[in-house]
Amino acid sequence: MENKNKTLVTELFFLGLNELGRFRNLLFFLILVAYTMTVAFNILIITLVSTKKCLNFPMYFFLKHFLGSEMFSVTFVTPNLLRMLWLGGAPMSISGCIAQSYLCGVTGSTDCYLLAAMAYDRYLAICRPLYYNLIMDLGLQYFLVIFSWLMGFLLTLITLSFLVKLKFCGRSIIDHYFCDLSPLIDLTCSDISAFQIEIFVLSVPVIVMPFIFVLASYACVFATILGMSSISGRKKAFSTCSSHLLVVGLFYGFLIINYAVPVKGHPMAINKAISLIYIVGTPLLSPIIYSMRNQDVRNVIKALFIVHKV
Repeated sequence: MENKNKTLVTELFFLGLNELGRFRNLLFFLILVAYTMTVAFNILIITLVSTKKCLNFPMYFFLKHFLGSEMFSVTFVTPNLLRMLWLGGAPMSISGCIAQSYLCGVTGSTDCYLLAAMAYDRYLAICRPLYYNLIMDLGLQYFLVIFSWLMGFLLTLITLSFLVKLKFCGRSIIDHYFCDLSPLIDLTCSDISAFQIEIFVLSVPVIVMPFIFVLASYACVFATILGMSSISGRKKAFSTCSSHLLVVGLFYGFLIINYAVPVKGHPMAINKAISLIYIVGTPLLSPIIYSMRNQDVRNVIKALFIVHKV
C-alpha cells in the first residue's frame, strides 16, 4: 500500500452532495419528503399486516419484516444526510462511521435473506400447493425470519471485526454522504489485502447465494405457471408474485449497479446519485409497489381511508 501521512485521524468530514450548489435546499426538501413518506408507508403496511386477519398469510409476514428492515436502513443514513445538506457537509467520528457502516450492512444482508424467504414462499404456494400449509407453518415462518436477521448480524460482524482494526491517517475528507465501505477503506493506512478477500468471500453467502436461490425459485414458478392450462389460473398465479419480482429487480438491480459495476472513470456525482436512489428510493418504492399491485393490500387500504356514501 502506498505510504500515507501517519497522523492518525479520529474524525472524518463528509462533503455530502456539495456539487449541487444552490440546489441543495431543493434536494433537502425532496429527501425529507421522501423519508417521511417512506416511514409513513412502511409503518402503515406493517401495522395493517400485523392487525388485519385478511392479511394473516406467510407472504405478508415476511413482507412486514422486509419493510421494517428497509425502514431501519434508510433511517441509519437519511437524518445525517439531511444534516449534511443543511450545513454543506458534516463531521462524523470514526467509531460513528464504522457503526453506520455495520448497521447498513446488517439491514442489507438481512434483506437478501428475507427476499429469498419470500421467493421460497411463492415457490411452495405455486409449485407445491397441496403441501403449502403443511410446510409453511408458523414455526418455519419464524425460523426463516430469525435466521435472516441472525445471518445479517453475524456475517456483518465479521466485516466489523476487520473495520475496527483499521487505522486511518492522512486525509480526513470523504466525498460521500454516508460511510460506504469503498470511500472508507480508501482512507486507511493499514494493509487491507485480507479485508478485501474477506469482503469478496462474504459476498457469496450474503448476496450471491440468496440471489441464485431467488432465481431458481422463480424459474420453477414460471415453469409451473406456463404449464397451467387455465389462462385465468396463470394470471392469478403470476399476480401473486409480480410485486415481489419488481421489488427483487429493484433491490438487486441497484445493488449490482452500485457495488458490482466498476466506478473508476465515472464522475463521483454519478456514483453518489446511484447510491442515493438505492438507499432512499428503494425503501420508498417497496411499500408503494406492494400496495398498488396487491389486491389484498389495496382492499384493506381502501376500507381504511375511503369513506363510503350511505
